[in-house]
Amino acid sequence: MFLKKKNSRKEKPLFSHNKKKRGSGISNQDEQKNRNEDLALLVFHHRVYICIAIALLMISILFANLYYLQVVSYEDYKTRSNENRIKVVPVVPTRGMIYDRNHVVLADNVPVYHLMLTPNKQYDTKTTIKDLNNLLNLELSEHEIENLTYEAKTRHRFSGLEISNFLTEQQIAIFSVHSYRYPNVQVVANLKRFYPFADIATHAIGYVSRINQKDVEKLTELGKIDNYEGSTEIGKLGIEKYYEDLLHGKTGSSEIEVNSHGQIIRTLSFNAPESGKDLILTLDIRLQYYAQEIFGDMKGAVVAIEPATGEILAMYSNPSYDPNLFVRGIRSKEYSRLLNHPGHPLINRATQGGYAPASTVKPLLCVMGLNENLITPSGSFFGAPYFKLPNSSHKFRDWRSWGHGWLDLYRALEISADTYFYDLAYRAGINKIHEYLDLFGFGKSTNIDLNEESLGVNPSRQWKKERFNQPWHLGDTVPIGIGQGYWTSTLMQLAKAHTILANKGEVKTPHLLKMAIDPTDNIIKPYEQKEDPSEIKLSDKSYWDSCRTGMYLVVNGPEGTGRRAFFGAKYKAAGKSGTAQVVSIKQGEKYDASKLRVEHRDNALFVAFAPFFKPRILVAVILENEGGGSTKAAPIARKIIDKYLLELYPNGYMGETNPQTVKFGMGGTVVLQ
Repeated sequence: MFLKKKNSRKEKPLFSHNKKKRGSGISNQDEQKNRNEDLALLVFHHRVYICIAIALLMISILFANLYYLQVVSYEDYKTRSNENRIKVVPVVPTRGMIYDRNHVVLADNVPVYHLMLTPNKQYDTKTTIKDLNNLLNLELSEHEIENLTYEAKTRHRFSGLEISNFLTEQQIAIFSVHSYRYPNVQVVANLKRFYPFADIATHAIGYVSRINQKDVEKLTELGKIDNYEGSTEIGKLGIEKYYEDLLHGKTGSSEIEVNSHGQIIRTLSFNAPESGKDLILTLDIRLQYYAQEIFGDMKGAVVAIEPATGEILAMYSNPSYDPNLFVRGIRSKEYSRLLNHPGHPLINRATQGGYAPASTVKPLLCVMGLNENLITPSGSFFGAPYFKLPNSSHKFRDWRSWGHGWLDLYRALEISADTYFYDLAYRAGINKIHEYLDLFGFGKSTNIDLNEESLGVNPSRQWKKERFNQPWHLGDTVPIGIGQGYWTSTLMQLAKAHTILANKGEVKTPHLLKMAIDPTDNIIKPYEQKEDPSEIKLSDKSYWDSCRTGMYLVVNGPEGTGRRAFFGAKYKAAGKSGTAQVVSIKQGEKYDASKLRVEHRDNALFVAFAPFFKPRILVAVILENEGGGSTKAAPIARKIIDKYLLELYPNGYMGETNPQTVKFGMGGTVVLQ
């Protein structure tokens, strides 16, 4: 057994890499360790430098951004910040009032309370509207709720949405109790349009209603949209629409501070709006009311004009409707009722109804005949029971089946002899007739200050070619002589034409506006004629007198068709009746109203002016499907003239004190006064 010798030190390995270097007391291991430490220190220093550089870079970026925000973009971000707190809101001007000629209020502004909701992301708009609808019994349909919800989404922030435009005192009280539940809903006091006379003057005054998308597009196109910021209503019809620019005024502005819910905290500045101008109309509301009263259930219209000025004293269309329904927002059921009403109340029969003028135009054709030397005042004509064209078997019948015998111009107008005017039309020809009808304003706008106006038809060869692609025939010309055939006219056109005759050729534009008044400084701007006052000049001015005398005989002559209606009048009037066929009657058949449907019965017309020498009023009446003009329409014209001359304005001119005697070609005489 061998024993191992113990050593105080460990045995060294046979091969060792840690050899001592010559002249050095440090081992290789220690040297490597030092190197590693130096390298680690170097890496650390680099990392520190990099971090410092990154930090400095970030600080630089931060300071640069702060400089950009605080210095470069200061004004921009200041504005943005203020927009969240400070709002510039439009201030809607007070709409101008509308009065009649005696300063009776026709369109008023009354205080009402609106329920306004300011859309906010914190609250569900649809749920809020539904809750309010149930709470206040607003009677909003699901469709209306959906529309309001959509409108709220498309509005600018803090822009109010009108949920209801009319709250009762009870609804206001209920909301006041529960208002804490709806921080983004407010009750706002405002002025609302109100028409105190309801349906009496709707077709003349018109109405205002909520601005829709079509209105916005139109205002944008005209460059007026900025002036309607904050406005909810605009004129939709009648005077309200035609004079919208005058009535609306100029929108102001207010700088306000709001909270996060859009509620106003305080007003910072205020730029007052300019109120709209007040309008004084030519209408007399008393005459309007009287017209409605005497019409009753009859369909038709009446126009009363002052011939010397063209001022419309009354313009009533029956049936009518209450314009206040549209101001508050008409329900679909109510609108459908008006739209489908058999009387068509939405139509203004005075300016939009197209009617055959019938015999009311015979005096106007006399003017043409005299000026073209086709007839003379005293020339004789035999009024047969019918008129026939050469080489034709068709008979154009006279209203009197046995004829009238010998006629001159005066008697032809007095008894409204059809054959006299058949012959006149045939000899004049459609080209000449069209020319004169154009002078009297048929087939074109009367230039009345209303947008709701039809042009009617002034027939011509060209018109028939364009309308039916057919040539004009002689048979088309003959019925034009008694205001039938293709000829259609509005009541306003007929009234204007007879105003020219009453004025002996002087043309006046019918108008509803008398003057506009600025409420701030009371500056008055009278109505100005749209067209230069013109005159139809005849080769002999006495032709006017001859035709006017014929109309005088209609209501004052022994055979006049309107003598019964004007019997006992305290003034002397002139007029002309008309009975217009709605449907054609076959050859050989006699008109029998009882065998026809109501809508196929004749229309009754009458035109009259008084006093005769210096007319103060001219009245034109149309009654749909009521029969004879002399029996139905003439009494209404008489009542309107009586009301105006004898009751409303009794102190005016009533007629000449010195009578004038006129002799006829047939040996008769008439006293004009």
